[in-house]
Amino acid sequence: MSPAPYVLTFGETMALMRADHIGPLAHASTMSLGIGGSESNVAIGLQRLGVQAVWCGRVGADSLGQLVEREIRAEGVDARIAVDPSAPTGLMIKERRTPATQRVSYYRAGSAGSRITPADVDAQLISDAALLHVSGITPALSPQAEATLRYAIDTARAAGVPVSFDLNFRGNLWSPEGAGSVYRDIIPLVDVVFAGDDEAAIAVGPGEAKELARRLAALGPRQAVIKLGANGALALVNGELYSQPAVPVEALDTVGAGDAFVAGYLSEFIAGLPPAESLRTAVATGAFACLVPGDWEGAPRRHELTLLASKEPVNR
Repeated sequence: MSPAPYVLTFGETMALMRADHIGPLAHASTMSLGIGGSESNVAIGLQRLGVQAVWCGRVGADSLGQLVEREIRAEGVDARIAVDPSAPTGLMIKERRTPATQRVSYYRAGSAGSRITPADVDAQLISDAALLHVSGITPALSPQAEATLRYAIDTARAAGVPVSFDLNFRGNLWSPEGAGSVYRDIIPLVDVVFAGDDEAAIAVGPGEAKELARRLAALGPRQAVIKLGANGALALVNGELYSQPAVPVEALDTVGAGDAFVAGYLSEFIAGLPPAESLRTAVATGAFACLVPGDWEGAPRRHELTLLASKEPVNR
């Protein structure tokens, strides 16, 4: 058993291929291979910030599954992985069509990760955690993945373990109507909810960021956090509103920035720090993630958090 305090999360992590150069994927002559998945991104982000993280998932009995396992464990995350011999590891492909835009394609239907079950997430592991973090991607994958998420939340609540939930809408997995219905079921069961303003609107209807936070909090969570990208973030915590501007950077790849943001926020939340401090760390970790290609590779270590404010380009 992983020593407490630790954050537990679970979900699907896929192999990730990205073209090495800008332009149509059809003309790409070389590609880089890595991994990516919202929940493992958060786990890695937490681990780099000094918070023990445990990730549970399911991969295929294939080389891509071995890659997922090796990469997550190499980051120090306690990975509890089930190997499914009858389903492949999922794959996502990034195509940077222009310097400012990219498209992500997923090949995950029937994947091992979509077949995750409650047996893959030990109840005692949940009960002993300092916090359970879940994502809205999981219930979109399959009925049994949704059942696993609901089982995990119920187990955490019964044990008095706080739960955080990032809406993480994926339009190629389900409709806004279907997602909104599930979100409204889950949000009242969690302590902290994260959402982009567009995702929050799926759950509670369109509105300004402050109003979206109020509507989310009205459903039950003690903390409602709205991620606003280049406009920073705000949080409504026990009825009090906090805001934080973004750290300005020249973004290279914004995929995974929201996960890095969540890791930064949760690292301070479980340490008992004030919401304002959680937001400051979150916008910094989110900014770091934008600086390199890949889903998680840019996540900072704690001693690096001040680098973006440094005026000196060379540290000796």
